[in-house]
Amino acid sequence: MSLKKINTVLAAAFILFILWFGTEFVLSPETAVQGFGLPGRLSGDGAGFLVVKGVRDIVLALVLGVLLVTGHRRALGWALLVEAFAAYGDMANVLAHHGSVAIAFGVHCLTATLMVVNGLMVMRETRETVVAPAASRIPRAA
Repeated sequence: MSLKKINTVLAAAFILFILWFGTEFVLSPETAVQGFGLPGRLSGDGAGFLVVKGVRDIVLALVLGVLLVTGHRRALGWALLVEAFAAYGDMANVLAHHGSVAIAFGVHCLTATLMVVNGLMVMRETRETVVAPAASRIPRAA
């Protein structure tokens, strides 16, 4: 299997995963929060912030999806690298609020790191090959 196919499958998997996760936070925030890793239950109007998180994830997935479908592979690589910060931020949020260390590293950190790897692989796939200029022939002095 070619590097381009592997990168496409991985990027598509990230898109579907992020889209599914974001949709779950929009449609059922009380249920989705249990798998996020933060301790405790929602209090007051906290569910509104979970919907914001869901919308953020949906937008992140749509950006990746548009770049994948339109064939802008180099931009897709950059977007994967940049969007990994959202997952690293989720990890930091869970750890800062004394949430589940297992979920922080096993879900958020792993996802972010795999996005970085996929982004770097797409960048490698799309790098331009630099051709060395032909050596100029300079006559040697006799």
